[in-house]
Amino acid sequence: MQSTMQNVPLTITAILRHACTVNGDRTVTTATGQGGYRSITYRELGEQAARLANGLRRLGITGDQRVGTFMWNNAEHMAAYLAAPAMGAVLHTLNIRLSPDQIAYIANEAEDQVIVADLSLTAALAPVLPLLDTVHTVIAVGEGDLEPLSSSGKTVLRYDEVLAAESPTFDWPELDENSAAAMCYTSGTTGNPKGVVYSHRSSYLHSLTVCTANALDVGFTDSVLPIVPMFHANAWGLPYGAMMAGAALVLPDRFMDAPSLIDLIETQRPTIAGAVPTIWNDVLHCLEKNPGHDISSLRLVACGGSAVPLSLMKEFEERHGVRIQQAWGMTETSPLATVAWPAPGITGDQYWALRATQGRPMCGVQTRIVDDEGNPLPHDGKAVGELEVRGPWITGGYYRGKDDSKFDNGWLRTGDVGRIDELGYVTLTDRAKDVIKSGGEWISSVELENHLIAHPAVLEAAVVGVPDDRWQERPLAVVVLHEGASATPDELREFLADKVVRWWLPERWAFVDQVPRTSVGKYDKKTIRARHAEGAYEVITLD
Repeated sequence: MQSTMQNVPLTITAILRHACTVNGDRTVTTATGQGGYRSITYRELGEQAARLANGLRRLGITGDQRVGTFMWNNAEHMAAYLAAPAMGAVLHTLNIRLSPDQIAYIANEAEDQVIVADLSLTAALAPVLPLLDTVHTVIAVGEGDLEPLSSSGKTVLRYDEVLAAESPTFDWPELDENSAAAMCYTSGTTGNPKGVVYSHRSSYLHSLTVCTANALDVGFTDSVLPIVPMFHANAWGLPYGAMMAGAALVLPDRFMDAPSLIDLIETQRPTIAGAVPTIWNDVLHCLEKNPGHDISSLRLVACGGSAVPLSLMKEFEERHGVRIQQAWGMTETSPLATVAWPAPGITGDQYWALRATQGRPMCGVQTRIVDDEGNPLPHDGKAVGELEVRGPWITGGYYRGKDDSKFDNGWLRTGDVGRIDELGYVTLTDRAKDVIKSGGEWISSVELENHLIAHPAVLEAAVVGVPDDRWQERPLAVVVLHEGASATPDELREFLADKVVRWWLPERWAFVDQVPRTSVGKYDKKTIRARHAEGAYEVITLD
């Protein structure tokens, strides 16, 4: 028996049409700095996207060519988010914080044709442009001198002038939902970055899931603040999810320091936000230094990218009435895969224990853990192995077939190590490359970090494995103390003593002004290990 349901493609175009008609009066607000904000409606955003699509068509984007972006989180970036995929091209968000060589590698492999770029990022983009083989035009957003970009020999046009010359309507084509809509590259912490290509269908299904109550519960009455960069895994699906639900969008542009974010939350009153734990740690300590601010409009903060310390969740909930919800995913999973909602009826210590996990998979996502030979392990909360996932918005391969070793008979090998319990809750103990193996036994750097950051004197803490003559590897704790606070390695080691087994306790300690971070704000453990090897840290070793 065959279905008689209408076969309407699931596309970004459908999200665009719905947002700009049914929800046309909802707004996109962008920070302009020093407490300033500008707003446009979704209807106006749709007209801007149509003008941009017409301009891109005039520049030769007629098929699935790649349109790069080199931008902050702002309304113009949202226009590109809509225009490129809805016209049948492929949106390629370039990571503005990668090295020039990596940016050039990515843009050349993707064969980007046009880049839409913020002029405030000229210093980062200008050295890269001469290295780009396929890019012929840059559309420059904002005010500033074009000469540093045009000296590369590329055509450089002003965004406002391109749009002013075009019609506010566009004949959006009917697209195959399985065709490419966007691509994003991994951050390249090991080897060259690898491209992940998202389809219209995967993006649509992911956006639907973001809106569900079991995920981030985005609805018409919400105002959504994606602090996570729009160049990173579609800003966790928050922009498309907001437009699908009819929620307003609030975008921080380049103003992502803690005082600016606090002002944005106080004045614009977003209800949902998303960012990595280090951002919220900065916000928390800024609030402690500057009491009297009100961020209670936030009813839910999606937090991921690295493990969220339980102490951070409790501090926000108890002091500011803000719920930080841990979620897990990666570029390859679009990214949302699991969310840590405790099951009904669970209270007390077990409730918080489940909040500290990475959570249970969304409907459509399957999870398992496997041993070193790829054999599935039991979901008993005890067995530890590499997490593998599969589902309709999880990539089945990298662009141009790179690194097939990451795929296991239809499952994505995540590189995360952890366990799964009987209820399906995933608890990750480390990235495979960050696992500390000491005397043949594993030590969880994540667990040590989460305990350390709960110490009242500790602002940040990162733990890595370093070579040891006797045990092969031992943990090195790299710690940032609060301004004016003091703590010794002996004191911190004593603080850990009743929280972890004795042989986990670090002997090596380094106190630093700041823990290095990756392009998306996570602790950069590769750099920490390199600096230790170079002797850059003054390491205190306990007996």
